[in-house]
Amino acid sequence: MAHPGSGLTVAVLGKTAPSKNVPPRTTSANGAGPRSGSSGHRKYSIALGMAATAVLGFLGLFFAWPVVAIIGLGLDGGVAEVLTSARTWDLVAFTLGQAAVSTVLALLAGMPVAYVLARVAVPGKTLLRAVVTVPFVLPTLVVGMAFRALLGAEGGGGASGLLGIVLANAFFNVSVVARTVGGLWTHLDRRTEDAARSLGASRLRAFISVTLPALRPALGSAMAIVFLFCSTSFGVVLVLGGGTYRTLETEIYLRTVRLLDLSGAAALSLLQLAAVLAALVIAAVARRRREAALRLRSAGDTARRPQGAEWCVVGAAVLVVLGLLVPIAGLLARSVSTRDGWSLAGYRALAGSGDNGTLAVSGWEAAWNSLRTAADATWMALLLGILASIVLVGLRRRVAAEMMDAALMLPLGVSAVTVGFGYLITLDTLPGDLRTSPLLVPFAQALLVTPLVIRMVLPVLRSIDGRLREAAATLGASPWRVRWEIDAPLAARAVLAAAGFGFVVALGEFGATSFLARPEAPTLPVVIARLLARPGELNLQMAYAACALLMLVTALAVLVIERMRVRTETVGEF
Repeated sequence: MAHPGSGLTVAVLGKTAPSKNVPPRTTSANGAGPRSGSSGHRKYSIALGMAATAVLGFLGLFFAWPVVAIIGLGLDGGVAEVLTSARTWDLVAFTLGQAAVSTVLALLAGMPVAYVLARVAVPGKTLLRAVVTVPFVLPTLVVGMAFRALLGAEGGGGASGLLGIVLANAFFNVSVVARTVGGLWTHLDRRTEDAARSLGASRLRAFISVTLPALRPALGSAMAIVFLFCSTSFGVVLVLGGGTYRTLETEIYLRTVRLLDLSGAAALSLLQLAAVLAALVIAAVARRRREAALRLRSAGDTARRPQGAEWCVVGAAVLVVLGLLVPIAGLLARSVSTRDGWSLAGYRALAGSGDNGTLAVSGWEAAWNSLRTAADATWMALLLGILASIVLVGLRRRVAAEMMDAALMLPLGVSAVTVGFGYLITLDTLPGDLRTSPLLVPFAQALLVTPLVIRMVLPVLRSIDGRLREAAATLGASPWRVRWEIDAPLAARAVLAAAGFGFVVALGEFGATSFLARPEAPTLPVVIARLLARPGELNLQMAYAACALLMLVTALAVLVIERMRVRTETVGEF
């Protein structure tokens, strides 16, 4: 993956001997450049400081300020009563319990898929990635309805409702495990496993003793993200809970929107924030051992045809993919079925304004709005996420890096209701009143996508052997050239994967978008929610047709990103 003709990269990797005319330099602790006495390192440190300021400034303006404002508005009494209520702690217990079980199921289902994506050379991988990614982009409201129909729990609640909540959350997050773990697994040099096998270790023991420790950073990241998503799941619990099961997220929504109980909602938001912080601390402790310097290889070097017991893993991955297709197939079938038989009435109505002007725009205009806002959110999140990852790698103090990392993960665990209402309260005080800006929705979506970019890019950057950076600095490279020549080629695939993953996440984001999207420019998830809230069979058909359109747009976007990603693998070898 190194750039062709890059003499520095070739020299660092031992292809040529370093020039005798280049004076050796003393490198910093992280191998990023010369020590603090040099002008180059001072400029690099200043640049890191500016990058950290930009990232934390965005986080403070578009997350911390709105959240603090809405919590402060609600903290005017009754908080102690809410916090001491047995009902509140039942909500906490159920929220954490269902999130933990869903995380375990998503991990068990996602690992075989991650293995196939990373290690097995089989045709159709691009299509496989698209199929795995599509469930994650579906609005949680639609996922909840699909599982309610699948389990026959039309009224919600009961044992089937609890089972549906766990299965739906796991279904929603298999892609997180597959893409996050698979992104690092693809680059692990499998010759270390082969060496363990040659010494007599079984395939299972080689995996446990060699591969699993190397995957620990990505596993910790994936589990933390999945747990946060499951604990803040909104649509799934709202549809399948049936009033019997509620989480902190749904309770915050009910108190804010229906009961106008801002004080109680604020108290629950504080509890939710505390739970998120606890999850992030546990994840940081799990990753306490520094990401090891790994021998990273290109994807073509690590994938091969399955052999022996590997076919069992491939079979498990196939079963998982088939399981993911069942709810999707159900949604597609429901979009063309009516009481009188098969019909395309929903699609025809979606091409216009619906039944008697139900929609302000057509479904195709809503799809274009979704693509446009997702593209804006993606480039914002990539910029912020890559800058944050560079800063986190460059920070020498581990405590400071972990604190910044935890702060950047907070948007994943705070209610979208809280953020949305906070925007409406605070942003009108800024010049130009951003509440009417078309960039407001991309800003909110970028908050959600940025942590995902960091979690996919950071483990790869931290896993790069520091000796490569030190060798490049010894050859006379500036700190920024070290990053460009060493880090950029190795992290390029992870960045492209993060871009594709972030784009589809923004494409299906519903929570904050439902509060912030302008009436004349709704996205597809907002259109689906509006149609589901209206009575009538045609509106329901239109909702399922819009869901099918969203899945189609998502699949096409993922296929395009995958084509771009595959091309990067042929740029060079290292």
